[in-house]
Amino acid sequence: MTAGPDVASGGTTYRILLIEDDEGDALLVEELLHDTGLRFELTTRPTLAEARTRLAAGTPIDCILLDLHLPDVSGIDAVAAVRAMAPHTAVIVLTGLSEAQAGTDAMAAGAQDFLVKGKVEADLLHRTVRYAVYRSKTERASAEAQAARLRAEENARLERGLLPQPILDTSTVRVTSRYLPGAAMALLGGDFLDVVEGDDGLLHAVVGDVSGHGPDAAALGVCLRIAWRSLVLGGHRGDDLLHLMERILIAERGGRHMFATCTLLTLDQDAGTATLHLAGHHEPLLTTDEGTQEVAAAHGIALGILPGLRTWPPTVVALPPTGALTLYTDGLTEGHNGASSERLGVEGLLTLIEDLPPTDPAVHVDLLIERTHKLNAGRHSDDLAVLRLDWGDLPARP
Repeated sequence: MTAGPDVASGGTTYRILLIEDDEGDALLVEELLHDTGLRFELTTRPTLAEARTRLAAGTPIDCILLDLHLPDVSGIDAVAAVRAMAPHTAVIVLTGLSEAQAGTDAMAAGAQDFLVKGKVEADLLHRTVRYAVYRSKTERASAEAQAARLRAEENARLERGLLPQPILDTSTVRVTSRYLPGAAMALLGGDFLDVVEGDDGLLHAVVGDVSGHGPDAAALGVCLRIAWRSLVLGGHRGDDLLHLMERILIAERGGRHMFATCTLLTLDQDAGTATLHLAGHHEPLLTTDEGTQEVAAAHGIALGILPGLRTWPPTVVALPPTGALTLYTDGLTEGHNGASSERLGVEGLLTLIEDLPPTDPAVHVDLLIERTHKLNAGRHSDDLAVLRLDWGDLPARP
């Protein structure tokens, strides 16, 4: 490896890989680089195969100077091969005097620029290297920004399917919902939630989690959420509703071994009760004037594990006149509990809730998520969905 001086590059060191099998041409390029005044580190490889080894094993390269006539590849194929090996690295093609069209074709194939051997001066090489590196970085930043925009658009479409607007007519229950993907810039996964008021005046809610991550889990989550809303508005309840959702899950998952957990909740404001059906999901949290605790409820099997078993016993919970129920997916509790290797768990979650100041429900949920993320410190990645229902003025029960 050869290093050059720092005269006019502002302290930037350009890591340059020269792929050239002619030792004389390689020496000329090295001498020209010294004359440019650029600060550089030059590595020379005579074949594409050796260049591939260097790109795979060494430090990142800022610019590749590529001869189009190598022992193992030539012409536009050489450009395509180098772009495949180093898609985010600037590529400058070196052509011969008789190859007027080759440089243009190389740029069409992805090279940032081209230089004609025998007509290159130090000033031209200086400008070409700096511009090619700048252009490559700009193209990469633009591609990343475009990918971020597309991801945001996909998230927006998924969010409309996974996080719909509640259908509330006469209910005075306040609904607060949050959904966060498991990793920064990631697509939403298979968690889903929904709230609707039926024609019977009862408030129905669901929180669910499809196994796995990625677009397949998200698509199945959207399907189950829409199916749940349609079935509830069609009058289906309890284990009959879960049985139909399971049939839809099996039909839509195809050959993939996917299942889903969920909690169904029916809130009767006139009776002051909530009916729960747990399908492989954990219990919700009940908040009263005395504090927050986990609701004791009967468990049933997750959807899609043993189709047709239909074991989803109901649990009826008496509600206080004023309170809140919080349904959530396990992304809220499976993160780490601070510096220890232990998971937060339900007990840790309840401890966090006890330490939170009394505040608006939406602020309360945001603070809770913020503190769980701080304790986890990025060590566990899973989607997170939270649905909180707040009410007041329910009939008092003994």
